[in-house]
Amino acid sequence: MSGMILISRTYRFSAAHRLHTDRLPDDVNRKIYGKCNNPNGHGHNYTVVVTIRSDAHGDQDIADRARALDDLVQRCVVERFDHRHLNYDPAFRERATTGENLARLIWELLVDQVPFGQLAKIGVVETRDNFFEYCGTPSGQGASRDRDSMPVSAI
Repeated sequence: MSGMILISRTYRFSAAHRLHTDRLPDDVNRKIYGKCNNPNGHGHNYTVVVTIRSDAHGDQDIADRARALDDLVQRCVVERFDHRHLNYDPAFRERATTGENLARLIWELLVDQVPFGQLAKIGVVETRDNFFEYCGTPSGQGASRDRDSMPVSAI
């Protein structure tokens, strides 16, 4: 009997950001983002949940899969964002540093590099009350076309 299995792993990093977009006047930014628009920024201890869809009867055992995924996420996500200010990351030059935009960016960083299976979804826990999930187009199925055609969130 064959099937699919979802493998989810969690990762953590701490980062600062300021919710702000240069496309809007300062008073509108303050109205939309409130205290999160503080010019000095603020920080979060983010938790990222990476979920991979894989063949349930693959040749690679779960420990090898977990290690390979951990290495990828550490290199592409944690090292890039941990103890950084997200607003200074080039990927956020044209989009606000919202949780949903962070989830989408992490998807973009990983979708074509997962070491097995297909990326199923990315979850980002920003605060105890804010959890964001993003499910994009899996690798090999128009992922780059989908990514390029998506509108960039200004807010």
